[in-house]
Amino acid sequence: MPSWLLCAPPIAGHLGPLVGIGRGLVARGHTVTVLTGAKYRGMVVDAGLGHVALPAEVDFDDAHLGELLGAAGRTTGIATIREGMLALFVRVIPGQYRALTALLEHGGFDAVLGEAAFTGLAPYLARPRAERLPVLGVATTPVTLGSVDTAPFGAALAPARGVAGRLRNRALTAALRPGLTRPLRKAVDAALAEVGAPPSQTDTFDFAYRAFDALYQLSVPDLEYPRRELPDSVHFVGPLRTAGDPRDAEALPDWWQDLYDGRPVVHVTQGTIDNVDLGRLLSPTLRALAAEDVLVVASTGGRPIGDVERALGEPLPGNARVATYLPYDRLLPLCAVVVTNGGFGGVQRALAHGVPLVVAGSTEDKPEVAARVAWAGCGIDLRTGTPRPDAVGRAVRAVLTTASFADRSRQLAGVIDALPDPVDVIAAALGASLP
Repeated sequence: MPSWLLCAPPIAGHLGPLVGIGRGLVARGHTVTVLTGAKYRGMVVDAGLGHVALPAEVDFDDAHLGELLGAAGRTTGIATIREGMLALFVRVIPGQYRALTALLEHGGFDAVLGEAAFTGLAPYLARPRAERLPVLGVATTPVTLGSVDTAPFGAALAPARGVAGRLRNRALTAALRPGLTRPLRKAVDAALAEVGAPPSQTDTFDFAYRAFDALYQLSVPDLEYPRRELPDSVHFVGPLRTAGDPRDAEALPDWWQDLYDGRPVVHVTQGTIDNVDLGRLLSPTLRALAAEDVLVVASTGGRPIGDVERALGEPLPGNARVATYLPYDRLLPLCAVVVTNGGFGGVQRALAHGVPLVVAGSTEDKPEVAARVAWAGCGIDLRTGTPRPDAVGRAVRAVLTTASFADRSRQLAGVIDALPDPVDVIAAALGASLP
């Protein structure tokens, strides 16, 4: 029976897909151990996987990222991106690496499957191939690889065509280097030196696309900017199938039958992490659509339902329904539009069901996700994480009344549906990696 070590940072959006893959591998007869944060032991064990906690010095609670980010919260623009990456993905390299190698020294694993943001793999991948196990990667964010064909990651700009577009991209890349890529690479090299590894061979944003033996992108090419530099080792496998998601077995809310009353269903969510302030997106959406002939279904990502009314400052509109969590594979086929803060996995899941989107993202990779949704023609990018109600209302009405958004989303659903199960692809690749 093959045994795999899976590694992910203790961040829900990065870990969740890896746990889903692990669950699928176990169902196929494999043994899986996951190295991640202590907070997520329950999620991992409930999926039938072994759990090993990261050491305390590189573990954190992603529900309190503001406390961890510290300096990033007091900066703006490029500095915010830089400080956030330093805190979450660079300074943790030595501790993650030591935890990884301590596990591997005990033996018993046949290969490693790492989420692309688990940067503690960098020193291990720097070893000669004959001196390490096969290491495959899973990317749970948009492609970050730099290219002459795209603006640098973080600019949230769609590709521009021709010579002028390439000149724009070079100029933006040059402008970002002094404040972002050079400081990050310097910090990475210092972290690598701490564990005796050689300096990095690529820019930080390119690492996952250059270092892994193979990388599996949980998306489709239709939702990603073309770039000539993308290596052949990168494979688009689409989003994970969600059958068997434990939340789909939860009891339905008592208002569930209202979803069948003939009104278009608009779902709004701020995900499971970026929901401390429900006034960012949930309450503007509820206000925007209160007088519309739609049914607005909000999920709080675990926050108490009463927090929605507190964010509104008034009772829920008559056309609003709220739950802490909802069974997405049952909800999304009933939806006409999803209003979201741009979590990569949630956007992929909506598109797998052919649902167009309105995206309001301003943190982490969310502006890049929103820009890709607009570029692909399957939704509208509000270009802010705190939209005004009138902006949300206009966007939702546009998506409901412009057929191209739904048509394009259904096309993408067809592309996703035509792909083999990503877990089958990854399981085969892990098996093929064995000597």
